[in-house]
Amino acid sequence: MTAATTAADPAGAFASYLDCLADADEYAAIDLAIGLLDVGVPAERVLLDLVAPAQAEVGERWARNEWSVAQEHAATHISEQVVAAVAAHANPRPTGGRVVVACMDGEWHALPPRLVAEVLRLRGWQVTFLGASVPAAHLVSYLHRYDAHAVALACALPMRLPYAHRMIEACRRSDVPVVVGGRGFGTDGRWARRLGVAWAPDAPGAADLIADERALRGVPSARLAHLADDEYASLVRRRGELIDGALADLLERVPAARAYSATQLDSTVSDLGHIVDFLAAAVYVDDPTLFTEFVEWLAEILVSRGVPAGAVALPFDHYGVALRDFPRAGRMLALGRAALPVAER
Repeated sequence: MTAATTAADPAGAFASYLDCLADADEYAAIDLAIGLLDVGVPAERVLLDLVAPAQAEVGERWARNEWSVAQEHAATHISEQVVAAVAAHANPRPTGGRVVVACMDGEWHALPPRLVAEVLRLRGWQVTFLGASVPAAHLVSYLHRYDAHAVALACALPMRLPYAHRMIEACRRSDVPVVVGGRGFGTDGRWARRLGVAWAPDAPGAADLIADERALRGVPSARLAHLADDEYASLVRRRGELIDGALADLLERVPAARAYSATQLDSTVSDLGHIVDFLAAAVYVDDPTLFTEFVEWLAEILVSRGVPAGAVALPFDHYGVALRDFPRAGRMLALGRAALPVAER
Protein backbone atom coordinates (compact mmCIF):
# COMPACT_ATOMS: atom_id res chain seq x y z
CA MET A 1 0.00 0.00 0.00
CA THR A 2 1.27 3.49 -0.76
CA ALA A 3 1.07 6.34 1.71
CA ALA A 4 -2.52 7.31 2.33
CA THR A 5 -3.82 10.70 1.36
CA THR A 6 -3.59 12.95 4.39
CA ALA A 7 -6.71 14.80 5.46
CA ALA A 8 -6.53 18.11 7.28
CA ASP A 9 -7.69 16.62 10.55
CA PRO A 10 -7.34 13.28 12.38
CA ALA A 11 -11.02 12.36 12.00
CA GLY A 12 -10.74 12.65 8.23
CA ALA A 13 -7.63 10.46 8.24
CA PHE A 14 -9.07 7.78 10.53
CA ALA A 15 -10.29 5.35 7.85
CA SER A 16 -7.01 5.60 5.94
CA TYR A 17 -5.04 4.99 9.11
CA LEU A 18 -7.08 1.89 9.89
CA ASP A 19 -6.37 0.66 6.36
CA CYS A 20 -2.66 1.05 7.09
CA LEU A 21 -3.04 -1.03 10.23
CA ALA A 22 -5.09 -3.67 8.43
CA ASP A 23 -2.44 -3.92 5.71
CA ALA A 24 0.40 -3.92 8.28
CA ASP A 25 1.86 -0.96 6.39
CA GLU A 26 4.03 0.76 8.98
CA TYR A 27 5.57 3.26 6.56
CA ALA A 28 2.24 4.48 5.24
CA ALA A 29 0.89 4.86 8.78
CA ILE A 30 3.90 6.95 9.81
CA ASP A 31 3.70 9.04 6.63
CA LEU A 32 0.02 9.72 7.30
CA ALA A 33 0.65 10.86 10.88
CA ILE A 34 3.63 13.04 9.95
CA GLY A 35 1.60 14.48 7.08
CA LEU A 36 -0.98 15.66 9.60
CA LEU A 37 1.75 17.37 11.63
CA ASP A 38 3.10 19.00 8.47
CA VAL A 39 -0.27 20.62 7.70
CA GLY A 40 -0.45 22.07 11.21
CA VAL A 41 -2.39 19.51 13.24
CA PRO A 42 -1.02 19.58 16.82
CA ALA A 43 0.86 16.46 17.86
CA GLU A 44 -1.47 15.94 20.82
CA ARG A 45 -4.48 15.72 18.50
CA VAL A 46 -2.73 13.20 16.26
CA LEU A 47 -2.07 11.01 19.28
CA LEU A 48 -5.48 11.33 20.93
CA ASP A 49 -7.81 11.73 17.93
CA LEU A 50 -6.15 9.29 15.55
CA VAL A 51 -3.88 6.73 17.23
CA ALA A 52 -5.95 6.23 20.41
CA PRO A 53 -9.35 5.61 18.76
CA ALA A 54 -7.73 3.44 16.10
CA GLN A 55 -6.23 1.26 18.81
CA ALA A 56 -9.65 0.98 20.44
CA GLU A 57 -11.04 -0.23 17.12
CA VAL A 58 -8.22 -2.76 16.83
CA GLY A 59 -9.29 -4.18 20.19
CA GLU A 60 -12.92 -4.33 19.08
CA ARG A 61 -12.00 -6.20 15.89
CA TRP A 62 -10.11 -8.75 17.96
CA ALA A 63 -13.05 -9.10 20.35
CA ARG A 64 -15.44 -9.68 17.41
CA ASN A 65 -13.05 -12.38 16.14
CA GLU A 66 -12.49 -10.38 12.95
CA TRP A 67 -8.75 -10.06 13.60
CA SER A 68 -6.38 -12.67 14.96
CA VAL A 69 -4.02 -12.08 17.86
CA ALA A 70 -1.20 -11.76 15.31
CA GLN A 71 -3.05 -9.02 13.42
CA GLU A 72 -3.79 -7.19 16.67
CA HIS A 73 -0.15 -7.38 17.71
CA ALA A 74 1.04 -6.14 14.31
CA ALA A 75 -1.35 -3.19 14.41
CA THR A 76 -0.30 -2.32 17.95
CA HIS A 77 3.37 -2.39 16.97
CA ILE A 78 2.69 -0.05 14.05
CA SER A 79 0.85 2.41 16.29
CA GLU A 80 3.78 2.28 18.74
CA GLN A 81 6.09 3.22 15.86
CA VAL A 82 3.73 6.02 14.86
CA VAL A 83 3.76 7.39 18.41
CA ALA A 84 7.56 7.32 18.40
CA ALA A 85 7.67 9.14 15.05
CA VAL A 86 5.22 11.82 16.20
CA ALA A 87 7.19 12.30 19.42
CA ALA A 88 10.47 12.62 17.53
CA HIS A 89 8.94 15.08 15.08
CA ALA A 90 7.50 17.26 17.87
CA ASN A 91 10.67 16.97 20.00
CA PRO A 92 9.49 19.15 22.93
CA ARG A 93 11.91 20.38 25.58
CA PRO A 94 10.98 19.89 29.26
CA THR A 95 10.13 22.88 31.40
CA GLY A 96 8.64 21.02 34.38
CA GLY A 97 9.61 18.30 36.81
CA ARG A 98 9.94 14.55 36.28
CA VAL A 99 6.86 12.36 35.90
CA VAL A 100 7.24 8.59 35.86
CA VAL A 101 4.72 6.65 33.76
CA ALA A 102 4.38 2.87 34.01
CA CYS A 103 2.06 -0.11 33.70
CA MET A 104 1.09 -2.08 36.77
CA ASP A 105 2.98 -5.29 37.44
CA GLY A 106 1.44 -7.94 35.17
CA GLU A 107 -0.03 -5.38 32.76
CA TRP A 108 1.20 -5.67 29.16
CA HIS A 109 -1.02 -3.12 27.41
CA ALA A 110 1.65 -0.45 27.12
CA LEU A 111 0.34 1.72 24.27
CA PRO A 112 -2.31 3.68 26.26
CA PRO A 113 0.16 4.76 28.97
CA ARG A 114 2.69 5.55 26.25
CA LEU A 115 0.17 7.99 24.80
CA VAL A 116 -0.23 9.55 28.25
CA ALA A 117 3.56 9.83 28.54
CA GLU A 118 3.83 11.64 25.22
CA VAL A 119 0.99 14.04 26.03
CA LEU A 120 2.71 14.89 29.31
CA ARG A 121 5.96 15.40 27.43
CA LEU A 122 4.23 17.71 24.95
CA ARG A 123 2.94 19.74 27.90
CA GLY A 124 6.43 20.34 29.23
CA TRP A 125 7.04 17.57 31.75
CA GLN A 126 10.26 15.58 31.86
CA VAL A 127 8.82 12.10 31.39
CA THR A 128 10.33 8.72 32.15
CA PHE A 129 8.28 5.95 30.55
CA LEU A 130 9.05 2.59 32.17
CA GLY A 131 6.78 0.53 29.91
CA ALA A 132 4.83 -2.65 30.54
CA SER A 133 4.64 -4.77 33.71
CA VAL A 134 6.89 -2.89 36.11
CA PRO A 135 7.40 -4.74 39.44
CA ALA A 136 6.52 -2.57 42.41
CA ALA A 137 9.94 -3.02 44.04
CA HIS A 138 11.71 -1.87 40.88
CA LEU A 139 9.46 1.16 40.56
CA VAL A 140 10.07 2.17 44.18
CA SER A 141 13.81 1.70 43.72
CA TYR A 142 13.66 4.02 40.71
CA LEU A 143 11.71 6.62 42.68
CA HIS A 144 14.31 6.54 45.43
CA ARG A 145 17.03 7.22 42.88
CA TYR A 146 15.26 9.99 40.97
CA ASP A 147 13.23 12.87 42.36
CA ALA A 148 9.79 12.50 40.76
CA HIS A 149 7.01 15.06 40.90
CA ALA A 150 4.38 12.34 40.34
CA VAL A 151 3.77 8.80 39.14
CA ALA A 152 1.13 7.91 36.54
CA LEU A 153 0.11 4.24 36.65
CA ALA A 154 -2.00 2.40 34.07
CA CYS A 155 -4.22 -0.63 34.60
CA ALA A 156 -6.23 -2.09 31.71
CA LEU A 157 -7.68 -5.13 33.47
CA PRO A 158 -9.71 -4.91 36.70
CA MET A 159 -8.41 -8.30 37.81
CA ARG A 160 -5.09 -6.54 38.50
CA LEU A 161 -6.63 -4.12 41.02
CA PRO A 162 -5.28 -5.86 44.16
CA TYR A 163 -1.76 -5.63 42.71
CA ALA A 164 -2.44 -2.05 41.65
CA HIS A 165 -3.34 -1.14 45.23
CA ARG A 166 -0.06 -2.52 46.54
CA MET A 167 1.86 -0.60 43.90
CA ILE A 168 0.01 2.63 44.71
CA GLU A 169 0.75 2.25 48.40
CA ALA A 170 4.42 1.51 47.67
CA CYS A 171 4.68 4.78 45.72
CA ARG A 172 2.99 6.70 48.51
CA ARG A 173 5.46 5.35 51.05
CA SER A 174 8.08 7.02 48.89
CA ASP A 175 6.05 10.26 49.28
CA VAL A 176 5.36 10.49 45.55
CA PRO A 177 1.75 11.35 44.59
CA VAL A 178 -0.01 8.96 42.22
CA VAL A 179 -2.55 9.34 39.44
CA VAL A 180 -4.06 6.28 37.80
CA GLY A 181 -5.96 5.58 34.61
CA GLY A 182 -7.14 2.85 32.31
CA ARG A 183 -10.22 0.66 32.02
CA GLY A 184 -9.03 -1.42 34.93
CA PHE A 185 -10.25 1.28 37.32
CA GLY A 186 -13.72 1.42 35.75
CA THR A 187 -14.95 3.70 33.00
CA ASP A 188 -15.95 6.23 35.66
CA GLY A 189 -12.99 5.65 38.00
CA ARG A 190 -15.18 3.97 40.66
CA TRP A 191 -12.52 1.45 41.69
CA ALA A 192 -9.83 4.12 41.88
CA ARG A 193 -12.01 5.92 44.42
CA ARG A 194 -12.43 2.66 46.34
CA LEU A 195 -8.64 2.36 46.47
CA GLY A 196 -8.27 6.01 47.52
CA VAL A 197 -6.24 7.27 44.57
CA ALA A 198 -6.60 10.13 42.08
CA TRP A 199 -8.02 8.96 38.74
CA ALA A 200 -7.95 10.56 35.30
CA PRO A 201 -10.26 9.52 32.44
CA ASP A 202 -7.74 10.36 29.72
CA ALA A 203 -4.32 11.83 29.01
CA PRO A 204 -5.38 15.51 29.21
CA GLY A 205 -7.11 14.77 32.51
CA ALA A 206 -3.93 13.17 33.84
CA ALA A 207 -1.93 16.20 32.74
CA ASP A 208 -4.33 18.55 34.51
CA LEU A 209 -4.18 16.51 37.73
CA ILE A 210 -0.39 16.30 37.71
CA ALA A 211 -0.23 20.07 37.32
CA ASP A 212 -2.39 20.47 40.43
CA GLU A 213 -0.51 18.76 43.27
CA ARG A 214 -3.17 19.74 45.79
CA ALA A 215 -5.84 17.84 43.84
CA LEU A 216 -3.43 14.96 43.26
CA ARG A 217 -2.81 14.47 46.97
CA GLY A 218 -6.22 15.49 48.28
CA VAL A 219 -8.16 12.29 47.68
CA PRO A 220 -10.29 10.44 50.25
CA SER A 221 -8.79 7.39 51.96
CA ALA A 222 -9.31 3.87 50.62
CA ARG A 223 -12.55 2.12 51.61
CA LEU A 224 -11.46 -1.48 52.12
CA ALA A 225 -12.61 -2.34 55.64
CA HIS A 226 -14.38 -5.41 54.24
CA LEU A 227 -10.99 -7.08 53.65
CA ALA A 228 -10.83 -7.81 57.37
CA ASP A 229 -12.97 -10.92 56.80
CA ASP A 230 -10.07 -12.64 54.96
CA GLU A 231 -12.37 -13.90 52.18
CA TYR A 232 -10.20 -12.38 49.46
CA ALA A 233 -6.98 -13.92 50.80
CA SER A 234 -8.60 -17.33 51.18
CA LEU A 235 -9.97 -17.18 47.66
CA VAL A 236 -6.56 -16.37 46.22
CA ARG A 237 -4.98 -19.27 48.13
CA ARG A 238 -7.44 -21.67 46.52
CA ARG A 239 -6.92 -20.42 42.96
CA GLY A 240 -5.04 -23.46 41.63
CA GLU A 241 -7.41 -25.92 43.26
CA LEU A 242 -10.43 -24.11 41.84
CA ILE A 243 -9.07 -24.08 38.29
CA ASP A 244 -8.06 -27.74 38.37
CA GLY A 245 -11.47 -28.76 39.68
CA ALA A 246 -13.36 -26.68 37.11
CA LEU A 247 -11.30 -28.12 34.26
CA ALA A 248 -11.91 -31.71 35.40
CA ASP A 249 -15.63 -31.00 35.71
CA LEU A 250 -15.73 -29.43 32.24
CA LEU A 251 -13.95 -32.38 30.60
CA GLU A 252 -16.36 -34.80 32.27
CA ARG A 253 -19.56 -32.93 31.39
CA VAL A 254 -18.70 -31.65 27.89
CA PRO A 255 -17.47 -34.55 25.72
CA ALA A 256 -16.38 -32.17 22.92
CA ALA A 257 -13.85 -30.59 25.29
CA ARG A 258 -11.93 -33.85 25.48
CA ALA A 259 -10.93 -33.41 21.85
CA TYR A 260 -9.45 -29.94 22.41
CA SER A 261 -6.01 -29.29 21.00
CA ALA A 262 -3.20 -28.26 23.32
CA THR A 263 -3.79 -24.64 22.31
CA GLN A 264 -7.53 -24.87 23.00
CA LEU A 265 -6.86 -26.52 26.35
CA ASP A 266 -4.41 -23.78 27.32
CA SER A 267 -6.99 -21.15 26.39
CA THR A 268 -9.61 -22.93 28.48
CA VAL A 269 -7.35 -23.05 31.53
CA SER A 270 -6.59 -19.35 31.00
CA ASP A 271 -10.31 -18.50 30.87
CA LEU A 272 -11.00 -20.53 34.02
CA GLY A 273 -8.21 -18.61 35.73
CA HIS A 274 -9.59 -15.29 34.56
CA ILE A 275 -12.96 -16.12 36.11
CA VAL A 276 -11.27 -16.72 39.47
CA ASP A 277 -9.07 -13.63 39.15
CA PHE A 278 -11.92 -11.29 38.26
CA LEU A 279 -14.02 -12.77 41.06
CA ALA A 280 -11.18 -12.20 43.52
CA ALA A 281 -10.78 -8.60 42.34
CA ALA A 282 -14.52 -8.01 42.76
CA VAL A 283 -14.29 -9.37 46.29
CA TYR A 284 -11.27 -7.13 46.93
CA VAL A 285 -13.13 -3.93 46.01
CA ASP A 286 -16.49 -5.34 47.20
CA ASP A 287 -18.28 -4.51 43.94
CA PRO A 288 -20.23 -7.23 42.05
CA THR A 289 -20.41 -5.08 38.91
CA LEU A 290 -16.70 -5.69 38.34
CA PHE A 291 -17.45 -9.40 38.00
CA THR A 292 -20.74 -9.18 36.09
CA GLU A 293 -19.27 -6.80 33.50
CA PHE A 294 -16.41 -9.25 32.96
CA VAL A 295 -18.86 -12.17 32.62
CA GLU A 296 -20.83 -10.37 29.92
CA TRP A 297 -17.62 -9.63 28.02
CA LEU A 298 -16.27 -13.18 28.41
CA ALA A 299 -19.50 -14.78 27.18
CA GLU A 300 -19.46 -12.59 24.09
CA ILE A 301 -15.83 -13.46 23.35
CA LEU A 302 -16.23 -17.21 23.86
CA VAL A 303 -19.42 -17.52 21.83
CA SER A 304 -17.82 -15.53 18.97
CA ARG A 305 -15.05 -18.15 18.96
CA GLY A 306 -17.40 -21.11 18.76
CA VAL A 307 -17.21 -22.32 22.36
CA PRO A 308 -20.31 -24.46 23.09
CA ALA A 309 -22.91 -22.25 24.74
CA GLY A 310 -23.53 -24.60 27.66
CA ALA A 311 -19.84 -24.79 28.50
CA VAL A 312 -19.76 -21.09 29.40
CA ALA A 313 -22.02 -21.60 32.42
CA LEU A 314 -20.45 -24.78 33.80
CA PRO A 315 -17.50 -23.15 35.60
CA PHE A 316 -19.88 -20.86 37.46
CA ASP A 317 -21.79 -23.88 38.76
CA HIS A 318 -18.56 -25.59 39.83
CA TYR A 319 -17.11 -22.50 41.50
CA GLY A 320 -20.45 -21.84 43.23
CA VAL A 321 -20.35 -25.24 44.91
CA ALA A 322 -16.64 -25.05 45.73
CA LEU A 323 -17.05 -21.59 47.28
CA ARG A 324 -20.27 -22.21 49.20
CA ASP A 325 -18.54 -21.03 52.40
CA PHE A 326 -17.52 -17.72 50.78
CA PRO A 327 -20.61 -15.49 51.14
CA ARG A 328 -19.48 -12.48 49.10
CA ALA A 329 -17.88 -14.58 46.36
CA GLY A 330 -20.98 -16.81 46.27
CA ARG A 331 -23.31 -13.85 45.77
CA MET A 332 -21.11 -12.48 43.02
CA LEU A 333 -20.97 -15.85 41.24
CA ALA A 334 -24.77 -16.03 41.30
CA LEU A 335 -25.01 -12.54 39.84
CA GLY A 336 -22.40 -13.45 37.23
CA ARG A 337 -24.33 -16.52 36.15
CA ALA A 338 -27.51 -14.44 35.91
CA ALA A 339 -25.62 -11.97 33.69
CA LEU A 340 -24.96 -14.66 31.07
CA PRO A 341 -27.14 -14.53 27.94
CA VAL A 342 -30.16 -16.82 28.32
CA ALA A 343 -28.73 -19.36 25.86
CA GLU A 344 -25.58 -19.77 27.95
CA ARG A 345 -27.23 -20.24 31.37
